Amino acid sequence: MLYNSIDKIINDNVFIKFHKFCEHIDVFLKIEGMNTGGSIKMKTAAALIQDAIDNKGLNQSKRFIESSSGNLGVALSVIAAAKRFHFICVVDKNTSRQNIKMMRALGTQIVIIEQKDDQGGYLANRLAYIKEATSNDPDLVWLNQYQNRSNPNIHAKMTAKSILNEFKKVDYLFIGAGTTGTLVGCAQYFHQHSPETKLIAVDSIGSITFGTPSQARYLPGLGSSIQPYFFQKHLVNRMIQVPETETIMMCREIALRFGYVGGASTGTVLAAVKYMQKDILKKQDATIVVISPDLGTGYLDTVYNDEWCDQTYGSNWKTINKEIKDIGYAG
Repeated sequence: MLYNSIDKIINDNVFIKFHKFCEHIDVFLKIEGMNTGGSIKMKTAAALIQDAIDNKGLNQSKRFIESSSGNLGVALSVIAAAKRFHFICVVDKNTSRQNIKMMRALGTQIVIIEQKDDQGGYLANRLAYIKEATSNDPDLVWLNQYQNRSNPNIHAKMTAKSILNEFKKVDYLFIGAGTTGTLVGCAQYFHQHSPETKLIAVDSIGSITFGTPSQARYLPGLGSSIQPYFFQKHLVNRMIQVPETETIMMCREIALRFGYVGGASTGTVLAAVKYMQKDILKKQDATIVVISPDLGTGYLDTVYNDEWCDQTYGSNWKTINKEIKDIGYAG
């Protein structure tokens, strides 16, 4: 198939079945890591860029800035290189080294925020940098994924629609909460076209999105130290938070059991399925869909690195890691 632009290469209909993922429950994983840029954020990036071209004069300035924990930055870097735009990506210390190297290879200018904000995260300080930069340079376009309706709208138009086209009936849909663009876009679509579907929002412990206290987080992707603009609790049926150690356990478990090396967000959302297995088992032959935002290639130095896990999560990690390996050998 021939494409005229790299941002059009979206594989929006790739799913894999995890047979007996837990108990007698099969799970269908929507694989987003096969898009250009390696994640679901390719759709977000294309929508944000098009909005900036249509409404913010990007074709004239050819310069834009955005904050990212990694995946959106890579996707925007791909499009910026293809369109000959200059891109400044504001990241932080939790952003994976692989993603930073990828962005730099594509010509992106990287700004790394190292000072935590008052909530113990980095987002407020990333945004403060952008506001100062755009104030000093009015021609610099800020895409603003956090409040730009193009973010949830593209996931209603593509991500959610592709799921319902594939399965016709979905009993449970598990979605991670980052900017909540994917979550809200899918919620809007399913409320209209499949209101009986139970929407499960999943986040990391330490994120304030669900109204819980902030604490240190070390994995990029999900979570926020600022309340997301799009998120509204009434849009979902249940909210689940998962500790990062369980995220890592799940990532490694599915690698060993199913041969799928997923990113941190995938492990978090799959862990939430296990939290709900008793409820799910009450509904015979339930169809469970989980969105896997990216592959694990950007997490080899963290999620899949024993030394990093030991240093980050302490001595208990060695016991946890043995349990994971035992699962793999038994499976």
